[in-house]
Amino acid sequence: MSEELLINISPVENRVAVMTDGVVSEVYIERASKLGLVGNIYLGTVVRVLPGMQAAFIDIGQSRTAFLHVNDMRRLPDPNKEASNISAVDKPSSQSEDDGIVEADLPKSELTPNETGDSDTTVNASQSIDTNKSLLDNAAHLVPPTRPREPSPPTLLTSIDVERQDVHLGKASSNPSNPTTSALSSSVSRRDTNRREPAAYELIQNRLQQGQRVLVQVTKDELGTKGARLTTNISLPSRYLVYLPSSEHVGISQRIDDDTERHRLKTELTDLMQTVGLSGGLIARTAAERVPMAKLEEDIYYLVQLWRTVNARKQEALTKNESATLIYQDLTLPLRAIRDLVNADTERVVVDNGDMGERLTQFAKEFVPSIAPRIVLHTSEQPLFDLHRVEEDLKDALKQRVNLKSGGYLVIDQTEAMTTIDVNTGSFVGGRSLEDTVYKTNLEATQAIARQLRLRNLGGIIILDFIDMMEEGHKQDVLSNLQRQLAQDYAKTKITQVSELGLIEMTRKRTRESLEQLLCEPCPTCEGRGFVKSAETVCFEIFREIMRCARTYNAPKQFTVVANASVIDLLLSSEANTVADLEYLVGRVITFEVESLYTQEQYDIVLD
Repeated sequence: MSEELLINISPVENRVAVMTDGVVSEVYIERASKLGLVGNIYLGTVVRVLPGMQAAFIDIGQSRTAFLHVNDMRRLPDPNKEASNISAVDKPSSQSEDDGIVEADLPKSELTPNETGDSDTTVNASQSIDTNKSLLDNAAHLVPPTRPREPSPPTLLTSIDVERQDVHLGKASSNPSNPTTSALSSSVSRRDTNRREPAAYELIQNRLQQGQRVLVQVTKDELGTKGARLTTNISLPSRYLVYLPSSEHVGISQRIDDDTERHRLKTELTDLMQTVGLSGGLIARTAAERVPMAKLEEDIYYLVQLWRTVNARKQEALTKNESATLIYQDLTLPLRAIRDLVNADTERVVVDNGDMGERLTQFAKEFVPSIAPRIVLHTSEQPLFDLHRVEEDLKDALKQRVNLKSGGYLVIDQTEAMTTIDVNTGSFVGGRSLEDTVYKTNLEATQAIARQLRLRNLGGIIILDFIDMMEEGHKQDVLSNLQRQLAQDYAKTKITQVSELGLIEMTRKRTRESLEQLLCEPCPTCEGRGFVKSAETVCFEIFREIMRCARTYNAPKQFTVVANASVIDLLLSSEANTVADLEYLVGRVITFEVESLYTQEQYDIVLD
């Protein structure tokens, strides 16, 4: 499997397309007028605490207040358990226990151990670290000033890349209590189905109060009418590592499956943390596989400097009388694409802007040296996305119907509650039997469904309505093939068995808007319903309204109906007899006037 990255730059938006074996598999879009928040770190202000929901609303300077649930806050140690055996060395200071979010520079918490059963590693307190000039320079333009020149893109870095949705293109992990560790444990349950009930000392009303200033990180962008989702478990990324200041855990990306390499990374990271006196936790990302110790050490120095910069900006913000301050934001989409999407299968990166090409090359030499020679400038007169049919695929991705090569097709309906995908044979007649035709259509549909989920970035609950099959072996083949196709998806998915009705229910992790939500808006005519009243229905409504007006007002000499041309045409043709009867009944003349700006559902009745 080969991959290419196509990067399209324009003054109003940046776009990145991931090409897998010559076919578009994913598209990321960053617009200057609509930038996302995922990964941003804010010093916000608690607006309201809701004990009944165990949640709080935090002002982070956006149009809607953000949402923080108690399970998204770092876990506090049990005071009853620690009181009996705490040593003089381990005694906590007099800092408040409201998370230590503002007061403590390096808060600590428990982390879910990863799937290998590795234990947490405790390290010494932070010591002074001399970082080289190159890393300091990089930190300077990774962490913008308090009022950034470049706003945050819609997809940012908040966690590890064990699954690409958990990396930095706006896909946060599924564990709310610590988004950076969920992908490391296969036993972690979905947030909404298995929440941990907080102890009395962890209740949100005992940890936060109105007006308190809190350091938080965005894990989920604003979706529809919902505000952003927050966590107090901060994570800071680099090329090979993710630093968890509020943890004492060393974890390894689940996608690194070589036990020897996992052990090496675990051992070397633990030793490095002790050597530099790093307080906190680390996650080795997939890109860290086979990376020498010297490179990992450079990453650690960089992350320490970055965390110090975050703390310095936090302390500076505390002195200002502002309800919300942006402390940290990530790179722009093109640079994030180089850092997060490049892997061993990436053959080249094509960019259509010379200035951006130079920036990408310089950035790659520093962070991803192997890809720097493969960054190519697109010089053809034909637009980059047109040449590779990306524009055409984007248009098709907004259509309800998706055609299959055999002649069958999918119908995709996206609603607020869920997405439904219906499989149909269409013009495919097959060969030997009906069962064989249905089986082949369903098998082909699994590939198209997996691609459309990634391309459209569909998330939440998804219902797949395959064509009914009689043989159990065929059902299992279709289910297995779907699972194999979804294994290439970096978003976390969960699939059920084929139900008695022939349906497959699944969920796909969603933290950012789908392609349709990003590029489209509800129809002003139908208000997002997908249909409008027929002209005949509107005619009958007009008749009822005229009767209502005739009973209410005696003065009018005539009624003038102002409506869309299709409605007026129907009133003057097939409904002409009804209009004549109505004139006789109300004793008034009814005239008609076409208004071209009216939709089919709009009309007015003027009393003359």
